[in-house]
Amino acid sequence: MKPVLEVCTHSVESAVSAERGGAMRLELCANLMIGGTSPDEDLFRMVRERVSVPVRVLLRPRCGDFLYTESEFELLCRQVKRFAALGADGIVIGVLTPEGDLDEKRMAKLISLAGGCGVTLHRAFDVCRDPFAALETAKRLGVDTILTSGQQADCTAGADLLRALVAKAGEDVQILVGAGVNANVIRDLQPKTGANAFHLSAKRVENSRMQFRRENVPMGLPGLSEFSLWRCDENAVRAAREALMRAAVRVRRRGRENRKGTQQQCCGRAG
Repeated sequence: MKPVLEVCTHSVESAVSAERGGAMRLELCANLMIGGTSPDEDLFRMVRERVSVPVRVLLRPRCGDFLYTESEFELLCRQVKRFAALGADGIVIGVLTPEGDLDEKRMAKLISLAGGCGVTLHRAFDVCRDPFAALETAKRLGVDTILTSGQQADCTAGADLLRALVAKAGEDVQILVGAGVNANVIRDLQPKTGANAFHLSAKRVENSRMQFRRENVPMGLPGLSEFSLWRCDENAVRAAREALMRAAVRVRRRGRENRKGTQQQCCGRAG
């Protein structure tokens, strides 16, 4: 599978910066600070007009767990159909059962509504009961990508499971490593896991341009400053792209060396 550097963005500005930095694909969402929810249609249109790389859309009706009511699931179905019709290159979805398994029936319906779009199983995978059972279910469903940290808070801690998942997934599903990814993490984890796809937000916190500030009136989550804005750091994306490409070169070089060694052994036996 080809290397993938996917950048998660929740604004037009961040999407443009991500592409300039070398992102190969975008995941578009809203509310990145709470793990991401479904974006606005007009945000998608504006991003699509301004970037040329593929855009997959995160579809999540709310923050919190991945066990959805009938109305929440209906909303997901409508969103899948709408964004597929708008030209999304892929959808990013995940639905679990109360027992912590991948909800195969609901996932199958969402995928059928996507009309041939690419499909990423998002980090609902990281809170499922059995990752290997979920991987097999994802294969049956035709999911092409699984975004995972190896069922840990960050991907470095999940390296052992990531390695096992990459080996088990083979060529059927691409394991997309996420949570805490940066250039240094790619350099460290790629040889440990064999993964060639990484997902990051590359976020930096920008200070608001507001001059007058009433600091004691929060509008949202406790402890989250209203005067700190999350934006994609173009340079961080560029560094991550360079690290991934260097890793890809090393993998190809090792492959050539292994093939050459095999040929020499065969010739030696034949002699």
